[in-house]
Amino acid sequence: MSSQVEARPIRPRRLRIPLHTQQAIMGYLFISPWIVGFLVFLAYPLVQSFWLSFNNLENLVNFQIKYIGLANYIEAFLIDVRFLPMLYTVVRNSFIDVPLIIVFSLFTAIVVNQKLPGQGIFRSIFFLPVVISSGLVVRELFGQYQAETGGSPIVRGIDVPTVILLVGPEFARTVFDLINRLALVLWRTGVQILLFLAGLQGISSTLYEAARVDGASEWEKFWKITLPMISPIILLVAIYTIVDSFTDIFNPILDYIKNLAFAGQFRMGYAAALGWIYFVVVFLMMGLVFWIGQRHTFYAGER
Repeated sequence: MSSQVEARPIRPRRLRIPLHTQQAIMGYLFISPWIVGFLVFLAYPLVQSFWLSFNNLENLVNFQIKYIGLANYIEAFLIDVRFLPMLYTVVRNSFIDVPLIIVFSLFTAIVVNQKLPGQGIFRSIFFLPVVISSGLVVRELFGQYQAETGGSPIVRGIDVPTVILLVGPEFARTVFDLINRLALVLWRTGVQILLFLAGLQGISSTLYEAARVDGASEWEKFWKITLPMISPIILLVAIYTIVDSFTDIFNPILDYIKNLAFAGQFRMGYAAALGWIYFVVVFLMMGLVFWIGQRHTFYAGER
């Protein structure tokens, strides 16, 4: 007898892509519109401004420039008496404002995330400033109010006790600055609160149930479950808040650079140099925060 062995068809092996690769591909697909927009609309102006920072604009009509090397950067650090003090003030304020905004946003998100009556109304109230605060509109209204009244609308809108004014100008200025800072922190936390809410609602309830069975207190749940699980959101909020703080509509450096470039002086080369110095400072701060945050960030999907 002869036996015949029937050959089985060889099935082509399907290409299996690891999960982390799939996630990376999806991430690149989501940010691809921004990358295309950056290459089309921003890449050339950035290169042009960097080249312009080493030149001096001699004729605005024909846009004739003259190469002067590092003269603009030397002027920024050694000659200009306004730039470095303003830069120090902006950096100092960001070191104060960013932690305040993060802490307040996290606290507010935890409170709003509780099952309370009128939960949606409170969320809308905290996000309302983001919707109505068009940068140009708020800036013009704020500037017009200061020109007409000589003061801050935030301070004048609060009935400040007269005794504060009688103590002395320095004490009154400190109180007014504190009121302004707290009001601006309240005004600029809408996006951060939404990000924290998304992170809090993404935590599995089974973790809290297991902790409750083990007898953990609310304080222990916060430090051992909530905080580690939303640590990537904290890093995201920190980076976003730094960028938002350095690009604020009331930023004096941005005003100074804009006036140098367009308000009569037309020192576009020097303004470009100041812009690149400012960019490097912001980039270094973001890199420092990202480096510190990555060392203390917990990602649930990683071992």
